[in-house]
Amino acid sequence: MSLFDVYPLFDVTPVRAQDVYVYDHDDVEYLDLYGGHAVISIGHSHPEYVNNISEQVSKIGFYSNAVQNPLQEALAQRLVDFSGCKDYQLFMCNSGAEANENALKLASFHNRKHKVIAFKNGFHGRTSAAVAATDNAKIIAPLNAQQEVEIIELGDLEAVEKALDKNNVCAVIVECIQGVGGLDEDTTVFYQGLQALCRQYNTSFIADEVQSGFGRTGNFFAFQKHGLEPDIISMAKGMGNGFPVGGILIHPQIKASYGLLGTTFGGNHLACTAVSTVLNVIEKEQLMDNAKAVSAHFLKRAQELPQVKNVKGRGLMLGLEFDFPIATLRKNILFNHHIFTGSAKNPNVIRILPPLTIKESHIDLFFDALKAEL
Repeated sequence: MSLFDVYPLFDVTPVRAQDVYVYDHDDVEYLDLYGGHAVISIGHSHPEYVNNISEQVSKIGFYSNAVQNPLQEALAQRLVDFSGCKDYQLFMCNSGAEANENALKLASFHNRKHKVIAFKNGFHGRTSAAVAATDNAKIIAPLNAQQEVEIIELGDLEAVEKALDKNNVCAVIVECIQGVGGLDEDTTVFYQGLQALCRQYNTSFIADEVQSGFGRTGNFFAFQKHGLEPDIISMAKGMGNGFPVGGILIHPQIKASYGLLGTTFGGNHLACTAVSTVLNVIEKEQLMDNAKAVSAHFLKRAQELPQVKNVKGRGLMLGLEFDFPIATLRKNILFNHHIFTGSAKNPNVIRILPPLTIKESHIDLFFDALKAEL
């Protein structure tokens, strides 16, 4: 093998996909309840997406950020309006890790501090500062460990204030619903208290919406349920429906200057077209409403399974927690029933992150498979 062998691979080879289904080289159909790590938001090969990407690449696919790009400007306004994040400004990049890296860097530029507070079971990416803020020692290299990060128990405002009181924390970064960690979410009281402490101690409050953003929870962003106004919002995953794109939304109190941030590929013409199409389809097909409706059906079906210890998450960012490791169950669902699902850091949680176009009938197929295997 000439590939650097860092991924444990299932013996499945998808060659095409349509909406909520992927098909392998033998034309076997698989129901996709994982969306390639929550990436597929408007369904595989959506016709409007395919048409717009094809049309754009036939004109111009890329040029650098050294020239005017009206597509970027139009997207920034559309995103701010649609998300409800009034007066925020957009910086585009290429991935969730890069979004968080830029968010942390910008926070440090803004208040001239250097330390980061993150939370237990949080995941923010694999780049330098982002991985140091991730609660997984196995993926933090000695080089990354030079970053000064304090990992605090989710929900512990007292510990947060004790750390902030030293006046060296540039940013507090939090997922309002933890993704890789296992779909834990704390209370509105906690998140609002966290924001208040950040304001009190001149620390930037970063909402990591890389996995939960773009309508997945039924709100455009997960933090909106709690009535928050973050200083920086990071996003990626479902933003481009498979096109590699990320970005941060920046509160107007943080001022820009030339050279402060930069990227070669971020915000290119194809990326802007992908994101604009995702926004259009989410609105036109009312996919946030669909996320809420299908989620309610999921919760109802979950009550039929006595083996389910807990249902976690909201919208179409969901998890089923059992009192046993789910690795074998997940493999059986994949190979016996041809349904993709996800795992988490919590070995007892099976994650469901389907395209937002999913229907109740697809959820029924999943629970029928679960019943058969359990």
